[in-house]
Amino acid sequence: MPVNDELARKFLAVDTTALCDVDKTTRVLHSAIRARSARSRIFGPAFTVRCRDDFLGVLQAIESAAPGDVIVVDGGAREIALGGELFARGALARSLGGIVVDAGYRDMAYVGGCELPLYSRFVTPLSGTSSKLGELQVPVTCGGVTVNPGDLVLADGEGLVVVAPDRIGELLDGALAIKEAESAVIGRLDAGATLSETFALADHVAALRRGEPSALRPRRS
Repeated sequence: MPVNDELARKFLAVDTTALCDVDKTTRVLHSAIRARSARSRIFGPAFTVRCRDDFLGVLQAIESAAPGDVIVVDGGAREIALGGELFARGALARSLGGIVVDAGYRDMAYVGGCELPLYSRFVTPLSGTSSKLGELQVPVTCGGVTVNPGDLVLADGEGLVVVAPDRIGELLDGALAIKEAESAVIGRLDAGATLSETFALADHVAALRRGEPSALRPRRS
């Protein structure tokens, strides 16, 4: 399913935790890759780059990607900066959706207040070289998971996840249902109910002790 405004609006109504609750096999990037910018929310297709200690491929990707694309950099988890203020400004000028670097980033005095969502594993002042051709639009490993060109990258304050584009519709619908159920639970808790009452905990535990299949779900009423 192609990226469109409707899908983006649905993601604004949910979060990455709900997506992971829908599908426990969701690809989640390592938590060491953290937001460095003022904004953390990302929703867009991956434009992938593989490079090692050299940022030329990242520059090429920024200049080649389409508006809304998210630059995903397999930098080998090395503590070398593969971008900084100028790359962030360049990505903003091209209306990109974000930059995710499994390596270092620098120039935090600017990046910390930048409106472009920007993630990296390290912050370091030492930059890479600019003399090696990187690989663009190939399957890469970022944050310990495989990211293919065109995979959807979604991020918020909880972290980064990657979803195959043909699954995003069903996952977002499932996440919306989960958020609605959570809202109902919050209403019951605010009204004085306990977690045990809200989730029928005793029944769930009893079923498991009997060896029966059971799922911990909120009561419907």
